[in-house]
Amino acid sequence: MQKLRLAVQKSGRLLDGSIRLLKDCGISIDNEKNQLKANAKNFPLEIFYLRNSDIPQYLEDGVVDIAIIGENTLVEKQKKTIVVQKLGFSRCRLSLAVPKDVEYEGVSYFEGKNIATSYVNTLSQFLKEENVQAAIHQISGSVEIAPNIGLTEGICDLVSSGSTLFKNNLKEVQVLMKSEACLTKSAQLTEDRTLLLDKLIFRIQAVLKGRQSRYILMNVPNEKIDLITAKLPVLESPTVLPLAKQGWSSVHSVIKKNQFWEVIDELKEAGAKDILIVPIEKMIT
Repeated sequence: MQKLRLAVQKSGRLLDGSIRLLKDCGISIDNEKNQLKANAKNFPLEIFYLRNSDIPQYLEDGVVDIAIIGENTLVEKQKKTIVVQKLGFSRCRLSLAVPKDVEYEGVSYFEGKNIATSYVNTLSQFLKEENVQAAIHQISGSVEIAPNIGLTEGICDLVSSGSTLFKNNLKEVQVLMKSEACLTKSAQLTEDRTLLLDKLIFRIQAVLKGRQSRYILMNVPNEKIDLITAKLPVLESPTVLPLAKQGWSSVHSVIKKNQFWEVIDELKEAGAKDILIVPIEKMIT
């Protein structure tokens, strides 16, 4: 039986998020410590643990069928791959940063200056589009130290919380791109394996919709049902069930996770009481 070959980062935040996603999709992985390849127990899936920077090449060559990888790496490596689903974790941004005491007024600050980065291709393209001439110093890691030792006047690196920049007396001044983990496929994916990928995507989308949504239940006076249901961003229509208390009903619906405080305030003002918000494990539409 054919298996779908999935590449994941062999260590780090991307790996943790990838394994959690697969687990939430009901896929159990038989993996031992330091193992470079593993099989799923209950899905035709083979997992390869690879260096993050190597994954795009493996995808382009068809050595693996799919991968969970950051968008920033795909853009930097410029390989022939196809993003099929953004996954909503490992969010970060690729940004320019300068010493805190610099008065930064725009990207023209970097004209004739030096920038340290691991993202040479992405930075080169950005500078070209901005018509800025700067010298790029390629550094594999710890680029934050470059301005402190006088090597460069700025850096281009991934930023999430910004704490690393702060510790190195730097400040973020320009975002080149925003990135998150995504599911990517090889352009050489066969028809048989495409069918397996479709099944995996179905599970992933159900998990992602569940993570992004909340189930809401509330007690509503019958005369306020139309008013309150009009305020609910529902899939089709809310569920309305009569309560033992005459003149009242229980209204059930789904709201987006990032909207529920705003929606709840409106619902309370409209007369809803005893509002419950419940996490959703998976949601299939």
